[in-house]
Order: sequence, then C-alpha cells, then structure tokens
Amino acid sequence: MMVGFMASRRGRWVRILAGASLVVGGLASGSAKGRKVALVGVVPLLAGVSDVCLLGPLFGLPLRGEAIRRQVGILGEDELLPHPPLSEAEQPVLLH
Repeated sequence: MMVGFMASRRGRWVRILAGASLVVGGLASGSAKGRKVALVGVVPLLAGVSDVCLLGPLFGLPLRGEAIRRQVGILGEDELLPHPPLSEAEQPVLLH
C-alpha cells in the first residue's frame, strides 16, 4: 500500500529528501520558475518532517503518520531516526 509506505520511516525520508532536492534545485536555478519549484518542494519536506501524510485522507486514512502506521500495522517506526539497541547494562529490569 502506497500510503503505508509514505507513512513509514523510509517513506518519510524519501519525502524529506525529494522536498529538499526540489528546494535546492529550484533555488540554484535562480529563475522565477525555479523559485516556484522550491516553494512546491517545501510541501513534501515539511510533511515528512512533521509526520503528516497528505495522501492519507484521499485513501480514507488519517492525516497523521502515527495513526496511519497504527491502522496499517506498521509498528516501531514512530521515530524518524532509529535508536540503537540497548546494551545489557542499559536493559530495563522487570521487577515482580
């Protein structure tokens, strides 16, 4: 499912990088058309950073990425940057 991918960690990074590429490429061109492309590139850039999937409502899913991931069953990808695994000493201890 495309919206599930777009709400995943990898999909968010794709949107951020695509938006940043449009912004940098548009501003580097130095033309009025380039500035418009840069302005369009801000949308996927900010949507990826803020964890919003604009395509979600078009497919009957929520707007927030966290809610989409929960609904489609993608768990453990809430953070944009994954955390390294904890060492033995840092593992939480369950006390009964």
